[in-house]
Amino acid sequence: MNRINKNVILALLTLTSSAFLLFQLYYYKHYLSAKNGAGLSKSKGSRIGFDSIQWRAVKKFIMLTSSQNVPVFLIDPLILELINKNLEQVKNTSHGSTSECNFFCVPRDFTAFALQYHLWKNEEGWFRIAENMGFQCLKIESKDPRLDGIDSLSGTEIPLHYICKLAMHAIHVVVFHERSGNYLWHGHLRLKGNIDKKFVPFRKLQFGRYPGAFDRPELQQITVDGLEVLIPKDPVHFLEEIPHSRFIECRYKEARAFFQQYLDDSTVEAVAFRKSAKELLQLAAKTLKKLGVRFWLSSGTCLGWYRQCSIIPYSKDVDLGIFIQDYQSNIISAFQDAGLPLKHKFGKVEDSLELSFQGKDDVKLDIFFFYEETDHMWNGGTQAKTGKKFKYLFPRFTLCWTEFVDMKVHVPCETIEYIEANYGKTWQIPVKTWDWKRSPPNVQPNGVWPISEWDEVIQLY
Repeated sequence: MNRINKNVILALLTLTSSAFLLFQLYYYKHYLSAKNGAGLSKSKGSRIGFDSIQWRAVKKFIMLTSSQNVPVFLIDPLILELINKNLEQVKNTSHGSTSECNFFCVPRDFTAFALQYHLWKNEEGWFRIAENMGFQCLKIESKDPRLDGIDSLSGTEIPLHYICKLAMHAIHVVVFHERSGNYLWHGHLRLKGNIDKKFVPFRKLQFGRYPGAFDRPELQQITVDGLEVLIPKDPVHFLEEIPHSRFIECRYKEARAFFQQYLDDSTVEAVAFRKSAKELLQLAAKTLKKLGVRFWLSSGTCLGWYRQCSIIPYSKDVDLGIFIQDYQSNIISAFQDAGLPLKHKFGKVEDSLELSFQGKDDVKLDIFFFYEETDHMWNGGTQAKTGKKFKYLFPRFTLCWTEFVDMKVHVPCETIEYIEANYGKTWQIPVKTWDWKRSPPNVQPNGVWPISEWDEVIQLY
């Protein structure tokens, strides 16, 4: 019995030693050798990573787009960040001189490119050629929002996204369309019922969760991992745009319904005001863009965009909002240099600042500065004759892009909450008599300016 037990124990020890030895051999082969560079090249002179699935997919895609003159450029955030960190080195790399795959060989499911659709002349047959090269391609279309304001053309479909898969790697082609205001727009990637939702892991896509708007980028050609590609000349700016690119369309259908119920004012005075207000808004946007100051449509101007896709003719001014942290001391002088004299300045930078500038034809530009609290935001107001202060409360909001009077401008993403804070639940009904001290549901008293501080404001007014 004792002899049997010893034999069993000896066998177990031998088996354990063999298993441990096999584990050591496996660990060395798959981990230590990789860290030391062994196993990365299969033969002498081979280039590291150039046999990866993703590099081969990108290479074939670039060959396809080059041969068909498809105007694409690289917008993949991960790869652009890597390129930007090594931009000078990349710029000095000539075609074919690369010995390692440093950018396109990063293991991942997608590589993202943008297609400038307005420059593409030969879409027909592109799918057939792509499929002949081994790609499986998916085309995602939807209605063209640029035509929503035209009854006869509303519903016309345009391509928004292409996804071309080769083996286990996919190329996501985001289709960029021109919009009024010299910017580029891409649509929402919304899967229709007949699309195979398992074609690729759509949830991992970095573009298409919502429509987006971007400044038109200037492009440069560089060599990346031995492949010639176009990228934004200022990759940092493009990367900064991505998380803030969300776009909201004007609600043309609701605007048409509004004008069926409340006739549009087409008098000479209303037409003239809209023209002057549009010019004033464009001049203000140009001035603030030079300063690098973010702004958004506020108050009546925001209501006009959301409710009727137009400027409210009886509002008599243009209203903009600016976060107080974006205030610059040269804002007043910049507007005056642009031909807009200061009409009044109320409050201080640290409390309730408001600026008003005089445009032509008696159209006024009001700029309200917004202050952030833990659970809300607010802007201030001051009664000119008494120095009485008011505070207007808003739920916290973020900024999205939209198109208004042929421009790309910001509006609150949480638009309905913003408008209801200012105008209540009945904002759909036009109100021509508006008392800014009593009418807004979000207004509350905020004290009175001391005489010593108020005298200075009176002099400006």
